[in-house]
Amino acid sequence: MKVVDGKSPALALSDHIPPHAYFVVSAVFHYLGPSFAVILFSRIEPLGVAWLRIASAAVVFAIWRRPWRYFWTLAVAERWTTAQLGVVLAAMNSLFYLAIKVLPLSTVGAIEFLGPIVLAAIGVRSARNLAALLVAIGGVYFLTDVRIDSAPLGYVFAFGNCSLFALYIILGHRLSGDGGIDRLGISMLIAAIAALPVGFSQAATAFHSPALLAAAVGVGVSSSVIPYVTDQLAMARLPRASFALLLSILPATATAIGFLVLKQVPNVPELIGISLVIVGVALHRGKDHAA
Repeated sequence: MKVVDGKSPALALSDHIPPHAYFVVSAVFHYLGPSFAVILFSRIEPLGVAWLRIASAAVVFAIWRRPWRYFWTLAVAERWTTAQLGVVLAAMNSLFYLAIKVLPLSTVGAIEFLGPIVLAAIGVRSARNLAALLVAIGGVYFLTDVRIDSAPLGYVFAFGNCSLFALYIILGHRLSGDGGIDRLGISMLIAAIAALPVGFSQAATAFHSPALLAAAVGVGVSSSVIPYVTDQLAMARLPRASFALLLSILPATATAIGFLVLKQVPNVPELIGISLVIVGVALHRGKDHAA
């Protein structure tokens, strides 16, 4: 394979694509895959769909990158971070699917971003970040007040996913850069193993139906390969604060996809809540932009 400046042609070409373009791709697929997963819930329980998503992505990474060869070149600290990300991915995806089983995709998508705002407010104590946090909390209040009585456990799962999403951003940035996709592949293999005890039995139904299995694999590729790879390509070239700022479009993406694919029409309080979360994410600043 021809190498350009120490990189494969594919990676060399990727440097010429604006990092924001990768983020747009990630933003679309971040919720497009889960919207298809919701459709599968009528045949497979959420934890089974989550494991199939993770496992199919792990298979893709294994065939594409063979990341275990790269694992042994990592320093001990990098191996530990890679393993941590794998466990986080397993738990995050499982809780996310349990949440969207009972709550609208837009609601779970908005709650997901409270974690990054809290991290920014802790890391940089400023009036701007305090305002961002208060606005986002107001948005989450609108979202939770709408359905908290009918699906309290769903919110437990959603806020658990929110905490893990913040960890995903932290660990993902630590692994980004040269070799980031290979480290991600290792993490996905670890995630498949970590989620196996809770997801495999529920996923067994898919192995008796080629069409169902193919659909589950499609969910995995669109949910855990395309968005996570494009996240890595964007993270490698964007400061964490810039990446976090772009995250403000994701609650809107979740709302649009939930409406278009799942016919989930948000009511007025939900639209207010989602809008407030978007403003909060856009308003906050991380250490990269601190004075």
